[in-house]
Amino acid sequence: MKVDAIVLAGSPNQGPLKECSPAAHEALIPIGKRLMVDYVVEALKSSSNVNNIIIVGPVELEAYYKGQPGITLVEAGDDAVESLSKGLKRVSTPGHVLAVTSDIPLLTPEAIEAFMQKCAALNADLFYPIIPKKINDQRYPNVMRTYVTLKEGTFTGGNIFLFNPRIMPGSAAIGAELVKLRKSPFALCKQIGIIFIVKFLLKLLTIREVEARFSKLLKLKGRAVIIEYPEIGIDVDKPSDLELVYRALIKEKIC
Repeated sequence: MKVDAIVLAGSPNQGPLKECSPAAHEALIPIGKRLMVDYVVEALKSSSNVNNIIIVGPVELEAYYKGQPGITLVEAGDDAVESLSKGLKRVSTPGHVLAVTSDIPLLTPEAIEAFMQKCAALNADLFYPIIPKKINDQRYPNVMRTYVTLKEGTFTGGNIFLFNPRIMPGSAAIGAELVKLRKSPFALCKQIGIIFIVKFLLKLLTIREVEARFSKLLKLKGRAVIIEYPEIGIDVDKPSDLELVYRALIKEKIC
């Protein structure tokens, strides 16, 4: 499966990472001599599954990528949905599109290819990777992640997804709303359903039930893909995350 990839690199550096870097955007935070986003771009360039790369981010990235073959630069929108929509306008490879956030610098070509290989064997509009906690703990025992316990085990989510662009008009707004409501349990219950929440709290929900419920809400066919590459899910959004990836990539401390 060959796809185009959209790198979402527009998040402003207005959170905890400001303690470590004055960069205006998280994608521009340096890790060694390279920008954080560049590690993601290099992994995509080295993947046999990726044709073209569309980077949706700040104009400062033109100084790094302008003129590079196979890379298109697009200025970011006001939010992730708008940025994704702007990136889709520059996609040239038919079929599904791979979307990747710019804050997973441990991403590897092998992780991308393992995810794509599993997706190729399935039929869905949207594929989302989930990583078993035990794999995360084995590879990166000190990383702090948010986990969800289902009947099949305990998982964390990844920061890439593969999707059919045709789902965007009907699903993007609903998806964005669900993300906004994630910290408001009562509002979320109204959207998802109280029985679903109760089963989740009792750890009785199965992966298939979660897929079915969110597929119905988003009006698409979604699949969760179990992947044993924690690098897909280790996003950098706080100083301890930056410290972890800096030690892994540069072998020294940063802040």
